[in-house]
Amino acid sequence: MRRAMTTLCAAMAVAVVLVGCGASTGLDGDLTDDWAALAPAGPFTPAAGVCQVADFTEAVTLAAYAPVDCAAAHRVETVHVGAFPAERAAPPAGGSTELRGAFADCDTKATGYVGDDWRAGRLRLAVALPSKPGWASGARWYRCDLIEVSTAEVGAVPVTRTGSLRDALKVASPLRLGCQRTGSAGRRGAQVLTPVGCATRHDAEFVGVWKAPDRPYPARDADWAPFYTGCRSALARYVGVPDDDDLRYRSGVVIRPPGAGRWGVGDRGVRCYLWLSDRSVTASLKGAGPAGVPVRTK
Repeated sequence: MRRAMTTLCAAMAVAVVLVGCGASTGLDGDLTDDWAALAPAGPFTPAAGVCQVADFTEAVTLAAYAPVDCAAAHRVETVHVGAFPAERAAPPAGGSTELRGAFADCDTKATGYVGDDWRAGRLRLAVALPSKPGWASGARWYRCDLIEVSTAEVGAVPVTRTGSLRDALKVASPLRLGCQRTGSAGRRGAQVLTPVGCATRHDAEFVGVWKAPDRPYPARDADWAPFYTGCRSALARYVGVPDDDDLRYRSGVVIRPPGAGRWGVGDRGVRCYLWLSDRSVTASLKGAGPAGVPVRTK
């Protein structure tokens, strides 16, 4: 009897195995050919419209790439991602035509992203590239990053912020440059600009951006003359006065060009400010016309 029971159990076990492994609808019994093919390995490309908690870096690795929603606290916002030609063998060097072209593209995209020239606010634009290993694996992107900074003057540091910069300069914003109070820096008459409300007594005001031509960075005093001429034209448009020889007797100008390093990567935007060397006012001079900024006789 015990031998019969043993034989019956063995038969049942064989039957279970046969049923479990037998072919059924939709299965062919071959476990090696029913998986979807994996995508080929390749370099990563960062996304636009996302933010980064960490400070900006010129070379971005996959390990350091940690995008977050811009509603979270962050220090960098990516406004656009472009691409270099696929056949390019090495990353573009600083000062190269390719890198200046990437900056020019980022300049245009950033302006469209925030709703005005990004230089009209306390913002800095920078271009990030793949790391050397990323480039070797085929990455050819460049990333256009905007950073809010503490000031548009020397000594600016990144600001941790929440909320996207999209359309940030389309409306009145604490980011936007406006009225300023000047102070002497003691260096050949250079002026330090301190932002104030336009109802507060002040003697300077941001009037716009002049784009310098693509030429070597100024090396002599005479090389700076076109910068002042360009900013005077921006002043005339902003205030609503003739851009003529009398303009210099209406207001002085303070210029804030990019430094030599930023010039090397393609930044040609010059921040322009009017400067009332003989008086102060308690209102914006935008559209004030000849009566608001009269020709000085002394």
